[in-house]
Amino acid sequence: METPVLDLPAPVAARLRRPGWRDPRLLVGVVLVAASVALGSWAVGAAQRTVPVWVARDVLAPGDTLRASDLVVADVRLGVAGDDYLRADGDLPQDRVVLRTVGAGELVPAGAVGSADALDVRPVAVPLEGPPSRDLVAGAAVDVWWTPAEADAPAAAQDQGAATPEPRQLASALTVAEVSAPDGGFGPGGGRTVHVLVPVDELPGVLGALAGDGVVDLVPVPGSGG
Repeated sequence: METPVLDLPAPVAARLRRPGWRDPRLLVGVVLVAASVALGSWAVGAAQRTVPVWVARDVLAPGDTLRASDLVVADVRLGVAGDDYLRADGDLPQDRVVLRTVGAGELVPAGAVGSADALDVRPVAVPLEGPPSRDLVAGAAVDVWWTPAEADAPAAAQDQGAATPEPRQLASALTVAEVSAPDGGFGPGGGRTVHVLVPVDELPGVLGALAGDGVVDLVPVPGSGG
């Protein structure tokens, strides 16, 4: 018996159709490309744009009142960091003080300025008996050491016949606010007074040492005086 042969329709090849302008995938791609170009142009423009920023004319120490006479204006390129610094294209904030040391020629950070209530340090005058180190300048950091008088030395040290009492560190890395001398002079001899900013919780120890019979010394932290 012969097997019947069926006449099947010839297969039709699928044709790729060119996407039209109404194709959602094409529209999404166009939008993404346009957004990328616009974002890139904005980023390049922002990076090249200069903004006026306040710059410290001299060292600004914590507690200093913010004054225009202590500042200069510089046009700088900050990019996305523009809000991190004190802009000079508006009014200078009133009744504001410096909260941390700002070096001479440094852009004034916005976070370095605030109200006096935010200060946690107090100025303390420390008299010097000898010529100060040349690194002992406004804005420098100093360690405070105290050498007690022999009468105030521990009994154990006296029993051992120690020649001098052992010095003790009272505070570290305190900021120098001002260095002054009698009558405004700055001669090579002693008599100068250094105003250091002492944290509130360290005031009892520093003030107690200054009121005692011992010797208070200020030791500059290397490299902190600019």
